[in-house]
Formats: sequence, structure tokens, C-alpha cells
Amino acid sequence: MNAQIDKMTSFIVMEILGKAKEMEQQGMSIIHMEVGEPDFDVPQAAMEAGTRALQEKQTHYTHALGKYELRQAIAELYNKEYGVSVKPEQVMVTSGSSPAILLLCLMLFDSQSEVIISNPGYACYKNFILASGAKPVSVCLKPENGFSYDIEEIKRAITPRTKGIFINSPMNPTGALLDEAFMQELATLGIPIISDEIYHGLVYEGKAHSILEYTDNAFVLNGFSKRYAMTGLRLGYLIAPEQYMPQLDILHQNFALCAPSISQEMGLCVLQSKEAEKKVNRMRAIYNERRLFLLKRLREIGLPPVAEPKGAFYIMVDARQYTHDSYAFAYEILEKAHVGVTPGIDFGNCAEGFLRLSYANSLQNLEEGMNRLEKYLKSRFCTLYY
Repeated sequence: MNAQIDKMTSFIVMEILGKAKEMEQQGMSIIHMEVGEPDFDVPQAAMEAGTRALQEKQTHYTHALGKYELRQAIAELYNKEYGVSVKPEQVMVTSGSSPAILLLCLMLFDSQSEVIISNPGYACYKNFILASGAKPVSVCLKPENGFSYDIEEIKRAITPRTKGIFINSPMNPTGALLDEAFMQELATLGIPIISDEIYHGLVYEGKAHSILEYTDNAFVLNGFSKRYAMTGLRLGYLIAPEQYMPQLDILHQNFALCAPSISQEMGLCVLQSKEAEKKVNRMRAIYNERRLFLLKRLREIGLPPVAEPKGAFYIMVDARQYTHDSYAFAYEILEKAHVGVTPGIDFGNCAEGFLRLSYANSLQNLEEGMNRLEKYLKSRFCTLYY
């Protein structure tokens, strides 16, 4: 067996979700705040576009990099939203953003490479890096700073073997936004930046910036799962400097052939549809209502947020007054309170003692979830101290 696989960790949130589903099959009512999946339907215009594509028998392979019209629409989106120059020839469309991360790591890194990631950060980055044979180097983010990125810590982690730096904004698991000053300084380091921008479009305070506003020495990951609630349709993309596209083309030809043709048609539709963008605006307003509700309610029940999230649909809370084993605590909450949450350890050991809660659920369910958590924490606190 490949020794790199032994270094990989499970995606704990999926373990929690699996256990929650088992409990539901046994007739229990579970409030899901663990998984980061929009609870909205695909825009109607996209569903109609998918139906038309099937009727027109658009069920064959596309170009390995994706349909040109879709790549052109993605380039136009970045030109419009960020004022950057992106050409269709710089875009590779993939089956979700995860394959894009994997192919990018296989192209950029080898066994002599080091790649900087944040801790806490998206749980899967480390495993993609390991799959390429490279070494992930984690930079610990401090809770007293709201788990925000520290440019000086990143600089200290750089060695002659550093071949890439991963950033994520809005960030999973905290919902934090990177500010311009940080991104500008990061761009001066001369190291390729891999910017995961999958939660762009779901921002409630401030403005999300693309790394392409500050440097061309960068790779952008994005997709349709979060902004357009198209998770199961598996449609993502990578924007890369044009000189890397021939290698990415070869990798995608061999490992995936192409992204699903029907999904590509649906993606093209939402990028061109005013109705779809109106739905995104409605979703964003609803998410924001949930965000504000949870920020208030979590403080009331004794799970204070580390920082106020500005985007995505996550809140990191401090549970250290109750536990220093977030994995066991998350299962305890699931089994005793029937609420699914994600343990901080899933995002790195610097988040031990914290929990991530997703507000990709209805306000009614979130209210019930908070009531269950409050009741459980009160009973547990009394048991511990009385």
C-alpha cells in the first residue's frame, strides 16, 4: 500500500453525518448542523436547462477542459466581479472542485515539495497534498485572533522546498474573509498561491476578493455547489496561468475525461440567468438571517463564537469550558441532544476544543437545535459541577 495513504485522515464530518443518518433510520429526530451543504434546491432555470440537454441528447463527452461556452462564461464572471483578465483558455471545468484540487497538486508538487496550509483549515487539503507525495506544513491559527491568517507565521514557515500556499476565503470552518492587505502581502512572497474561492457569492459583510486581483502567480478553485446549491451535480472549475493548461488538459483527459455534460449545461445556464442570480440573492438573505440568529443564540447558551463569520455558512464556537476532546464531545452531543455538529479536530489540532456549526438548515430547525443544545449543556454542566 502507498505509505502516503497511511498519513491521511478521515473526513470526520462525514462520519458524524453517517451516524446521524443511522439514528434517523431508527426513528430519531436529528437536527443537522454538521454538514456544509445548502438546503436549497437547484435554480429552476438550471433544472429546465438540464431537461433540455437530456431531450437534445447532449449526453456525450465534452472537451476535457470543459465546454468552451461555459469556460467563457466563467472567465466573464471573474472579469465582471473582480475586474481581472481571465481567458477561457485558462479555465478547466471539473466534476466538483475536489478533482481540481487533486489534479493541481499532482501537477505542482512532488516528494521534495512542502505546501503551507492553515490549521484550522479545510480538512481535505492535507490529504490532497499527501496524494501528490508532498509534505503539508500547517501554520497554527490562534483562537484569540479569531483563527485569522497571520502573514508573519506564513513567512516563518517558508523554506526552499515551499512550492505552494493554500488560502480559503470565505473560510471553512470559520466563515472569515481575508482582507486586502493580507492578500497583497501574500502576493509578494513569490510562491504560487492556491486560492479556494468556493464560497464567493455567499458574503454578508464586507467584500470577497479574488487572489487574481493581486497576482498572476495563482490558481483559483471554485464551483457551483455552494453559490448555486448544485452540490450533487458535481461541477467545479480551476483557473490557472495559461502555461499550465496543457499539463492540466493531459491530466484531466487521463483521470476524468471530462465533467458531466448535463451539469455543464446547467452551469452555463445559471451564469447567464437573471432568475438564478435573483435566487442566489434570496438565499444569501436567508443565510444572513440564520447567521444573525445563531450569533445571538450561541452566546446565550454558552458556546461563544470565536469570531463573527462574514461569509459561507459556518460558525466556529468555543467549547473548551465543556471539553478538550471535541471528537468525543461531538458524538456525545449527537447521541444525547440529537444535534449534529462537527468537532474542531476535523480541521486541525489547533482547533481542538472547538466545534463548527453549519447554518445550512431552516431557521425553524436551527431554533430547535439551539433549544436542544441549551437543555443538554445545562444538564451536563449541572452533572459536572453539582
